[in-house]
Amino acid sequence: MRRIVYEAFGEAEVIHLVRAPVPEPGPNEVRLQVVAAGLNPIDWKTRRGLGFVAQQIGDKLPWTPGFEVSGTVTAVGADVRDWKLGDRACGMVGFPLGAGGYAEQVVTAADRLCQVPENLDMIPVGGLPLAGLTAWQGLFEHGKLKSGDKILIHAGAGGVGHLAIQLAKTLDVHVIATASDENIDFLTGLGADEVIDYHNDDFVEECYGLDLVLDLVGGEVGRRSVHTLATGGTLVTVPTNTADAVIAAAEEQGLHAVNFTVRPDTEQLESMLELMEQGDLQVHVEAEYHLGDAAAAQRRLEEGHVRGKLVLVPGDS
Repeated sequence: MRRIVYEAFGEAEVIHLVRAPVPEPGPNEVRLQVVAAGLNPIDWKTRRGLGFVAQQIGDKLPWTPGFEVSGTVTAVGADVRDWKLGDRACGMVGFPLGAGGYAEQVVTAADRLCQVPENLDMIPVGGLPLAGLTAWQGLFEHGKLKSGDKILIHAGAGGVGHLAIQLAKTLDVHVIATASDENIDFLTGLGADEVIDYHNDDFVEECYGLDLVLDLVGGEVGRRSVHTLATGGTLVTVPTNTADAVIAAAEEQGLHAVNFTVRPDTEQLESMLELMEQGDLQVHVEAEYHLGDAAAAQRRLEEGHVRGKLVLVPGDS
């Protein structure tokens, strides 16, 4: 089979497509033929040697990135009872230190996977697990979102942001999102009640008394977002490299801010697949890339301003 590896941290040029033995599942694992592997910012940040994953894998290179996939089961471990050959599955794989999704086949723990309904397209589903769980946990676990709330979602057109808007609208909440002008119609189509063009308008002047801010940008944006919160409101900041500064800015104002690391959760993922079946959640795929074009895909994601998700499609290479 073929997979992507890099043997050193650096720019996208360190990424290579190589031949590798087909992996065999352990007793509690399954092997998937990958249909689609979603790209996430953690992929390129790790490749550049940034973040908590890079700190842990520096002496374990070469390494194959990719934490979210959809695929079909091609082998099951001896102790696996809930999966059979040909089943359609998706999930977070190898998180946080194993990864491996940028490949034609990947082995993962059986209990990290969910059945994919037959009527769902497997390509957008491949971009759901990590991004969707980040949105879900940010909104509902750490943000305690409830009906009647008024919330702000930064980077609303991105991979996590466009899913967060749709998930928030499953409750009776007022959703404000920041985006560039060309994405306003896209986000209103997903259910956003207001979209602030961050190039021309100051969200701090436009927003006040918010119950929740989902900060997917961090840095100065995260710190300034503190001033939009109501007393008792919560700011959930996702980027880890600026989280301490954002949390400190909130504490200086007597307000609450948190940072978190997404975790696999099959119940939450199953709930999102049900929403997709019902037509209440869609994963927008801006572009599909062949497995051999993984370097170009990561460059595109690193440039920013991706609408929705990018995915690798190994079978089309």
